[in-house]
Amino acid sequence: MQAISRIVRNRPWFNYFVLSAALLAAGCKGEHVPAQDLGADIDEVAATLIEQPLLHSTSIAVVYRGQQFIRHRGDMEAGRPGPPTDATLYEIGSLSKTLAGTLMANAVLERRLGLDDDVRRYLQGDYPNLQYKGDPIRIRHLLSHTSGLPNMLPERANTVLADFTDQRTPQELNAIYARYDKADFFRDLHAVEIHEAPGKDYAYSSAGTELTAHILETVYKSDYESLLRGFFRDSAAMTDLGIRLSDAEIPRLAIGYHSDNAVPTTPMPQLPWGASGNVKATVPEMVKYLEFQLADGPVVKESHRTLVKFDYEFSIGYFWNIVAGDRLKGVYYAHHGGVPRSQCYIYILPKYDLGIFVITNQSGAQTAGAMEAAINTLVERIAARENVSG
Repeated sequence: MQAISRIVRNRPWFNYFVLSAALLAAGCKGEHVPAQDLGADIDEVAATLIEQPLLHSTSIAVVYRGQQFIRHRGDMEAGRPGPPTDATLYEIGSLSKTLAGTLMANAVLERRLGLDDDVRRYLQGDYPNLQYKGDPIRIRHLLSHTSGLPNMLPERANTVLADFTDQRTPQELNAIYARYDKADFFRDLHAVEIHEAPGKDYAYSSAGTELTAHILETVYKSDYESLLRGFFRDSAAMTDLGIRLSDAEIPRLAIGYHSDNAVPTTPMPQLPWGASGNVKATVPEMVKYLEFQLADGPVVKESHRTLVKFDYEFSIGYFWNIVAGDRLKGVYYAHHGGVPRSQCYIYILPKYDLGIFVITNQSGAQTAGAMEAAINTLVERIAARENVSG
């Protein structure tokens, strides 16, 4: 969900991130001086992160030049001892989109569809509205958030998300999506108005990701969750991720907090396909995802390919934010994820053969900045380690 997603293109938030990173790094023992063991650096960053206001716990996964690190810190529920574990299932929010982008990259390589296909080719019925003056929405526009589709369908969800930190937001979202299914989505899709030619301007759209899942179901003649589970089981040995939880899995779902509410909130409501924000995974599964990304096989390479370049430092691949112009990080691939009780980040930094996943069980206005600062500190430590050894 984009209610709380950030991209470097958003300058005010980017400047805040830089400031937060400087503050966090200054608060860590031995600024720019890595510990002898990278695990100790991760421990320190995790401990600093949960000292931030409202943050209860965090889990951090790092894959660095083939080494794996997992750290869990804090207590999941305020006032009750109990840190997250390797068995904890987290809601990864909009990181789900990168999984959908990977499936679409595979479909392109398998020639199941083409990036320039008109999306209406995969819809039943007539959708004359999904174009602007003869220019149709194409699959590449969904993947690059340039389709002109709204963030969420139904449209009233966007009004609720406009004030994301309001304590009523989770309850109002639950009410909107309580009985909202695929038929409702297509009904609302008929009413969408496209106000400019697709492919020009960035406008984040979870609705576009949900439509992407429908297209994948159409070309593969299978439901989206089965496609998701099957591909990542076979390609990345990921066996503990999914969209809808079984009765046995529900107790493993992480408790989470929305904004400054001291009472745990309900999980993210189920979207029609769930491709845009409903995936759940354990941290060990996310380690496997980091390794899959760093291996840079044909599907990953395709998913990282630039589809739209907005300026010299910001591009979009298959839902991946591609960031250039950072001397320390090099070109890297990133995505933020957030639901009303969890926020996370994933970073893939080929320069260091490095992947980082950070997640917290609190979702508020300052959460993303605190996580970004933690990631920046880790990258600084790793860069310093390589400079020392090199």
